[in-house]
Formats: sequence, structure tokens, C-alpha cells
Amino acid sequence: MNGASFTSATDPVSISSAADGVEFGTSADGFPVARIGEILLGLISNGSGDFFLASAWRITKPLAEVRRHHFYRHDGRVKDEAAFRLRAIETAEHMRELSAFSRIQTRMSASTPWGGSQLATIYAEGIVSHSTSGHGGFHLSPDRNLQVDASVRSAGGWYEEDSEWAIVALTFPDLFTGYERQCANEAARNTFPDYWEKLRGRQLSAGESWLKDR
Repeated sequence: MNGASFTSATDPVSISSAADGVEFGTSADGFPVARIGEILLGLISNGSGDFFLASAWRITKPLAEVRRHHFYRHDGRVKDEAAFRLRAIETAEHMRELSAFSRIQTRMSASTPWGGSQLATIYAEGIVSHSTSGHGGFHLSPDRNLQVDASVRSAGGWYEEDSEWAIVALTFPDLFTGYERQCANEAARNTFPDYWEKLRGRQLSAGESWLKDR
């Protein structure tokens, strides 16, 4: 299978178009914030000199009135304000691409390896993501599953959401946003290095994959 063709907000054209959908500002507590539609992002210090990305949803206050307690999600470490701004632009580009897809959210009776399905997202015929009370992942139909490389193919067509989802994204890249493909590429490189090397046609060097290094 050919590698995914990455389109991300790091491309000049994408940066320009996605940045138009981001409102940047400074919170009442003095840290950088950004609004993308109904999503609010903040660059928050952990008190030890490091920063993390925080997010919230449907906070309608002006950015200058936002405070730390309005955020309730921790979305990983961010190096500095420049990285925060790039992450916000990537998020805007991700949302723009999502709006062009035909993903359908529905409820269906399905038993998954992680419990009963509570919400299903249909990406395309034979490609469904299931959420349960504690976990989730993708299920591929038999025909779709045969398109997965044999080295990482799940016999039952189930791919959990922590790392195996990346196999689905890299097998069917046209159904995922550029940001999702970047995340999938990183997940596969770290978790399935042999598969990644086969996919990309090169050997990983020391420090490029934590599993291979281990």
C-alpha cells in the first residue's frame, strides 16, 4: 500500500486558510487562548516551566474574560506559544476537513471486544468506529479487513482506539483528515515499527520509534 499523502496546517496554503478560522487572544489570567468555532483552547503552565494544551467547548465569553477554571480537558504537552498557535491552526484545518466528510453518527446494536456499542460513527461502508462506556475502536467488514496489511491485520476486524486505529487510518487515508493521518503515522511509527518501515519504504533510525528502541 502506498503511504498516506499528508496535508496539514504546516503547508503554507493550509496555514493561510485555516488561520482565518482561528481567533487568538489572551485570557483574563494572562495565558494565550484561541477560539475555533465552539472549541476553546488554552496554553496553560503546569507551574514547573512546562505547558500543556487545555480545551473546553461552548464557552461564549470574550477571550479576554476566559479563566483557567473554564477549561476541563488536558490535551497533552505543548512546547511554547508558537507551538500552541500552530496546534490551533491545525485544529481549524482538521475541523474544516471534517466538515467535508460524510461520517454518520448513529446508534446500533453491536457487541464489541470492549462492551456494547453506545455510539457508532460510520466512516464508509464497512468501516465503523464504536464507542463504549470504557473504550472503543474500529470494526472493518471482511472485505475491508482484507485490504489491511497481513502483518498487522486483526483476524476479527477489530482495531482498538489507543494505537490500532492508526492501522485503519493508514490503510484508508482518504477517509481521515490530515491531522488524523499525522497522528496515525506517529502512532504506527512508535507502536508498529516494522509495519511503518514497510509502509514508508525505509528503516527507522535510533530515537524514531520508542518500541523499536526498546
